[in-house]
Amino acid sequence: MLVREAMTTPAVTIAPSATIRQAMRIVLEHDVTALPVVDGAGRLVGIVSEMDLLRGEFEADPRAFARPRSGPPAPAPRLVDEVMTRDVRTARPTTDIAELAETMLRTRIKSIPVLDGSAVVGVISRRDLIATLARGDARIRDDVLASIAAYAPDGGPWDVTVEDGVVRLSGRDDPEAERIVEVLARTVPGATRVLIRPSS
Repeated sequence: MLVREAMTTPAVTIAPSATIRQAMRIVLEHDVTALPVVDGAGRLVGIVSEMDLLRGEFEADPRAFARPRSGPPAPAPRLVDEVMTRDVRTARPTTDIAELAETMLRTRIKSIPVLDGSAVVGVISRRDLIATLARGDARIRDDVLASIAAYAPDGGPWDVTVEDGVVRLSGRDDPEAERIVEVLARTVPGATRVLIRPSS
């Protein structure tokens, strides 16, 4: 499965000159965890996450401490440009989801902008990956059968079962046909593994 089949699109972006409060409102209104930051030409210059937006926004409540804290608090950041991450990991629409998921697990990154050339065309987040994996087995089965009917109509009848995202296929005893339907099944969102069972 490819990133373009799971990403959130269109991407909700923000300018580096936007205020922290504007960014917070956009995050809440669109129910996202991060915003790609783009310049006037639409080029990606950073990303700002919920954690970035919270940085320095709360002052300590004196009721929570036995003694008042000494010294004046540092001024809170005002603009997205002051808190955004500039070194941004990106993906392409044709990036393999398995590869991207491994990267996200390894780096603990929650959201990754998706670029087509220099244009931000979407965002892929952990939530998007979970939503893909949470698709019902019946829907995955229907999509596998539809894909086989559309792209391998002469491949003969195939028995398709799906359990917890694992697709099991059985049909013609034909290695070439098996290879084709296996590839087709792997492209279906929510399919975590594809197994070919010997035909009976």
